[in-house]
Amino acid sequence: MVDEAITPGFKARRQFRRQAPTYRPQEADGVPQGYNGLDMQLTEKQRRHLKGLAHPLRPVILMGQAGLTDAVVTETSRALADHELIKVRLPGLDRAQRDAALQGLAERTGSAMVTRIGHVAVLYRRGEPLPRIVLPD
Repeated sequence: MVDEAITPGFKARRQFRRQAPTYRPQEADGVPQGYNGLDMQLTEKQRRHLKGLAHPLRPVILMGQAGLTDAVVTETSRALADHELIKVRLPGLDRAQRDAALQGLAERTGSAMVTRIGHVAVLYRRGEPLPRIVLPD
């Protein structure tokens, strides 16, 4: 039996992989690099980078049959402030309703939709004081 205190075990590596990596920008004035508030446009390179970071994440927000409510918007905004990159799952809606709900959610939270596959979407909003995720140029 291998002692995990001596060598880092499989559990430690697996636990590390589940979390999205966090990075700090290299700037002196404290303003996030390229931050443009609610008007967020992502390049294809930035989308690919965020999709890679979002791959191991699990959905944080589950939207039910009621659709886009104020409570969902509040919780999504809170989750984006904490994590910057989240997954949203919309299991009970048809395609047109999902598209409308995701568009409205992105607009109301000031985030950008990175990707949508089936019932799961990835949203990104840069952290206001200092972003944790540094996007490639």
